[in-house]
Amino acid sequence: MRELETERLRLRFINENDAENIFYGWANDPEVTKYLTWNYHTDVSQTNIILALWLPEYENDNCYRYGIERKSDGVLMGMIDVVGFHSEMNNAPEIGYASGRKYWGNGYMTEACKAVIEELFNDGYETIAISAVADNIGSNEVIKKCGFRFVSSKVKALSEIKPNEICTINYYRLDK
Repeated sequence: MRELETERLRLRFINENDAENIFYGWANDPEVTKYLTWNYHTDVSQTNIILALWLPEYENDNCYRYGIERKSDGVLMGMIDVVGFHSEMNNAPEIGYASGRKYWGNGYMTEACKAVIEELFNDGYETIAISAVADNIGSNEVIKKCGFRFVSSKVKALSEIKPNEICTINYYRLDK
């Protein structure tokens, strides 16, 4: 994994100094985490615990985890990473992302996602997977703008962490 740049963004490694920016930027916002597989953080110590788990993963060749930083002012706006490998699509990497609400609707996530897609294809992956809750209109639009095609949808629990949140999840793929 290497850091990436786009016209407006720098996709960089996160570090232990990012905990407060992550917490206050998006991790503590119930509206941001509404459709994510994890619950919003109630204290920055929760963000520090997650960072302590994530940072050693940079040693793994299959770790693609980026903080999304705006070049113009260095603000950490969100994150994008490979959240797993989709077994039903030949172990295709599956992209996940989140950003602060005040950055929604400006094309930042589409720009970041396209950069990660290019990096994954350059690293030899032939297929990339992504999913979104059907009700998450913004995320489904980002996915479509990045060229993914709809594969299927399934009604199920959002995640093991949110077993009582039953929703329709849309699954997409992008082939090289």
